[in-house]
Amino acid sequence: MMISSRGRYALRMMIDLAEHQGDGYVALKDIAARQDISKKYLEQIIPDLNKAGLLLTTRGFQGGYRLAKDPDMYTLGEILRITEGDLAPVPCLDSCHQDCDRRFVCGTLRVWEGLEKVVNEYLDGFTLKDVLDEHLQLAGNDYVI
Repeated sequence: MMISSRGRYALRMMIDLAEHQGDGYVALKDIAARQDISKKYLEQIIPDLNKAGLLLTTRGFQGGYRLAKDPDMYTLGEILRITEGDLAPVPCLDSCHQDCDRRFVCGTLRVWEGLEKVVNEYLDGFTLKDVLDEHLQLAGNDYVI
């Protein structure tokens, strides 16, 4: 399983919003500049996050985006499942392909189910706040004498 740039950029955008949540609504151009991601690319990710209720949006001169909930209420797994789709390691476990003909005779199904469970539990074990706290700690250690 490989997480695409769409999923990675969505995480970076959400972490950026968490970091700047005290600034009110944040313009997409500002996120794009800070994260060195194309604004056009972020515009393609926003609808999925909006539809899932992860963001609040406002239009106009001071328009932009902000998190709908506190950063500790979002898991990385949730964000990745929204942007990447199912995180299943093999197609037969993907929510779209549950009716595999070999499901009841497959000797490796249990292995793939276990891997899917571990991946989802691992990613759901991290919140935006966890990642933001680590990011801020690393940034805080970046001083020169």
